[in-house]
Amino acid sequence: MLIADKHVVSIHYTLKGEDGTTLDSSEGKAPLVYLHGTKNIIPGLENALTGKRTGDKIQVTIQPEDAYGPLDKSLIKILPHTAFDGLENVQPGMQFEAKGEDGQTQLITVQALEAQGVLIDGNHPMAGKVLNFDIFVEEVREASEEELSHGHAHEQGC
Repeated sequence: MLIADKHVVSIHYTLKGEDGTTLDSSEGKAPLVYLHGTKNIIPGLENALTGKRTGDKIQVTIQPEDAYGPLDKSLIKILPHTAFDGLENVQPGMQFEAKGEDGQTQLITVQALEAQGVLIDGNHPMAGKVLNFDIFVEEVREASEEELSHGHAHEQGC
């Protein structure tokens, strides 16, 4: 069975950055299971998997525009230390959820503590990065009506 819209796909993957450093992997874990054609994974990866089948192995490089988007420098700002009043021990690497200008929840990462304030980044941590995937397609099956109505795959026993 070929990967197409309205199919549940199970993949094992290793994600590497441009320098070859492993950023994420399903090795030693359960596979990633998703509903194809519903934007549950980044567009470039979904496009690369379309037409593949169980047992296929692929390597694919995804540009930022087809992944988490380019780095938006307007989302990197210095906020006054008072914006973090009530939080103890704010440190670089900490992440917070905030409401964006469009009302959507936005992930904010603390980049640095500076004399004039806290340097934050509202970009996705993978924004602006070229992503290199090694993929093994473990299983492809038709989605159930319930999965289609929910817009996501259900794992076994769910």
